[in-house]
Amino acid sequence: MAGGYFLTILIFTAMYISLALSLNILTGYAGQVSLGHAAFLGIGAYTSAVLTVRYETPFWVAFLAAILLTGLIGTFLGLPSLRVRHDFLVLATMGINFVVVSVFKYVDFFGGAMGLVNIPAPTLFGITFRGGIPYFLLTVAYALFTLLICWYLSKTWSGLAFQTIRNDEDAAASLGVNPARYKIYAFGISAALAGGVGSLYAHFLGSVFPDNFVFVESIGMLSMVIFGGIGTLRGPIVGAILLRLIPELLRFIQDYRFTFYGALLVLMMLFQPMGLLGNESWLWRQITRWFRASSHGGKETTQ
Repeated sequence: MAGGYFLTILIFTAMYISLALSLNILTGYAGQVSLGHAAFLGIGAYTSAVLTVRYETPFWVAFLAAILLTGLIGTFLGLPSLRVRHDFLVLATMGINFVVVSVFKYVDFFGGAMGLVNIPAPTLFGITFRGGIPYFLLTVAYALFTLLICWYLSKTWSGLAFQTIRNDEDAAASLGVNPARYKIYAFGISAALAGGVGSLYAHFLGSVFPDNFVFVESIGMLSMVIFGGIGTLRGPIVGAILLRLIPELLRFIQDYRFTFYGALLVLMMLFQPMGLLGNESWLWRQITRWFRASSHGGKETTQ
């Protein structure tokens, strides 16, 4: 029983690593702060749930459809980023989250407030599984896929364009980078990856409800990115692991986890805006200094 509970925590942690990495593409790489990422998780979850429950579509087809459709909707919803910046963009993404949740809640096709239930478990080679080690491996594989996409983006011209836009959008435009195009790319890729997590989320729980994707969930995801180290690969991973595990280890704060996330977000912005393991953070400087000293000491010993 305890092993099953522990495995469930690990499955959710792997899913939130993917979510934090996907949000990092938009907020960390391209500098477009979003407080609406839970909406993309919800769109992916409902896409997969509707296709499998109402149309009896196989899981793997629904999974791919969730990624593609969420990416397309994310591209469309990213259009406001072309007209607004900074605080206004934050408000716009927040509004998107409220609108998406309202559609799920008040449109009968999506089950209304009662949501969609009896979502079938995935099958692979004739074996049906909803949880356990097979599902954990599936979520880990998707987290590795998301990490690979993030790493690849960071090494390409698109990744460089994202960073240029993040540092100075006007300067980027003067250098020939098209900010509008790359902002839309960032929204589309980030949303598509979150949509894949949504599909895994829906089929793991077996049901989806509008309240699973509310605004405070977006705050939790953004907290993971900022707490771990925004704009890096290691930061969102460490942030997701710690912020998923800390409420489980400290059960007395479980009911106050969103308050904890909010307070943590404020403290990190005040004292460590680059996060725990960001490139210019205090802890990361100490770690790199220690590695350099160890490497230098090792060479002297060899000589």
